[in-house]
Amino acid sequence: MASKKVLEILGLLDRQYGTEYVCYLEHENAWQLLIATILSAQCTDARVNIVTKDLFRKYVSLSDLANAKLEELEQDIHSTGFYHNKAKNIIACARMLMEEYGGEVPSDIDKLTALPGVGRKTANVIRGNIYHIPSIVVDTHVKRISAKLGITKETDPEKIEYDLMRKLPKDHWILWNIHIITLGRTICVAGHEKCNECFLKDVCPSCGKNKR
Repeated sequence: MASKKVLEILGLLDRQYGTEYVCYLEHENAWQLLIATILSAQCTDARVNIVTKDLFRKYVSLSDLANAKLEELEQDIHSTGFYHNKAKNIIACARMLMEEYGGEVPSDIDKLTALPGVGRKTANVIRGNIYHIPSIVVDTHVKRISAKLGITKETDPEKIEYDLMRKLPKDHWILWNIHIITLGRTICVAGHEKCNECFLKDVCPSCGKNKR
């Protein structure tokens, strides 16, 4: 059961940002979101969306990616960083999806994380956004701000995920990532936190004026 403090934080987030599910990575289907999420590692969503706009015009099907030439794909995704490993993983992932799942992206966490280039973060993006399975995505914003709010003391992403699953009500697992990303990009910006402007300042133990 969620604590009174957690429920108070969730209520404030809901009032500020609403409860609509939003995905910041542009996509038209499950495999496109999977590829976009792989590309988002160490890269902004805005940059990924610029790259995938042309990428998905060139590779219109998963089969196209499975048969892509490595060096050519590397150039196509170069600006997202770590392009060699990402290109290698994308081709291998597309091939595995074609060969083992008939081109469909599975919803099972173990099957997803067995795909090349797919960790729990990426798997949970798919589970939450495509299959609407309650999942917690631990990205840099969630890791940093969940700690600032005093909700978790864990530092390992997987441990943070399980800790948040215990402490947040299930109907807010997906929303937590959506809300915290928005907060982290606008107010609680790493190294440039605007605590005086934050609507959570009265419940945040990291805010200078409040130590509860």
